[in-house]
Amino acid sequence: MVQLNLLFALVRDYLKRYLPNERRYGKNTIRSYRKVLEMLFDYIKILKKVPLAKVSFDMIDRYTLASFLDYLENERGCSPTTRNQRLSCIRAFYAYAAENDMTVISYYEEISKVDSVKVPEKLVEHMSEDAVKAILAAADISTRKGLRDMFLMLFLYKTGARIQEALNVQLKDIQFGKTPCVTLYGKPNNKPRVVPLRENTAEHLKGYLRIFHPNEGIYSEQYLFYTFYAGVQKRMTEDNARDFIQKYGVKARTVCAEVPENIHPHLFRYSFAMSLYRSGMHLTLISEWLGHTQFETTLIYAHADTEIKRKAMEQAIPVDTPLAEHINTDRYKVDDEDTLKQLCGFR
Repeated sequence: MVQLNLLFALVRDYLKRYLPNERRYGKNTIRSYRKVLEMLFDYIKILKKVPLAKVSFDMIDRYTLASFLDYLENERGCSPTTRNQRLSCIRAFYAYAAENDMTVISYYEEISKVDSVKVPEKLVEHMSEDAVKAILAAADISTRKGLRDMFLMLFLYKTGARIQEALNVQLKDIQFGKTPCVTLYGKPNNKPRVVPLRENTAEHLKGYLRIFHPNEGIYSEQYLFYTFYAGVQKRMTEDNARDFIQKYGVKARTVCAEVPENIHPHLFRYSFAMSLYRSGMHLTLISEWLGHTQFETTLIYAHADTEIKRKAMEQAIPVDTPLAEHINTDRYKVDDEDTLKQLCGFR
């Protein structure tokens, strides 16, 4: 039996037991943690010129961790936001390790001295209603594929679902009747939330079901959105959806200049949220609808809307007008701040 040092023994338990069994994290989330730790240890291996099996806690101090984060940002092209997410993953592992072995506490305190970097303020992306209509119209609904693609995009826009949540929907998760709704399973830990379906969306859904699921019952575990691989019906993948959504975006830009250059599934979620906010829905309700774990995440929509209004005001009021001094932009801001790897769960 291979003997692991303390670091890798804790990593194995963290990735193979703690995250999936105790925290109930999904596969994609665990994959993110695994990738970050793997990159860190590979970096330390090269920096210290030691075999991977010799990498240990005492090789990673605040300066080494900071240099790793600089490497991610400067050489691998990570954005400041991604850099901070990587740091958060590493901190989470160290916190777990410190709770399970007292000798790790000093190492945890050491790396905790590495601060996150300030992320440049950026408005949330979203599409206008005309842009959304143009993208939906880009799908040829006279074909089965076009009809499926159009409805998936419509579903994303009308529910605010993340792409993974939408593709995980099974027929048993849909309910009609007086209050049509769909149950989505999102972050964290596949937490369920019930999202209402407006009348026109419910009608579109019924039409879709008649064509794509004509013989399925209400308790069916078939996926709402599917594709065929080698003649076998399977859940549609996120990459499949991203590919055709991007293609429809390129096509839609030829008829509507408001369509953004980079079209991706999450853009429908952002646009839906902005639509709710501008229609007067309170941010707390939007937060619940979107399944945000932190209310601060929802504030970006208020920030985006007020910033757009501020810029419109600045363009409408001449700089030399007496009114200019009363335009205080701060008023419109929302401040938010190979064997070893297999044994440890990297493979």
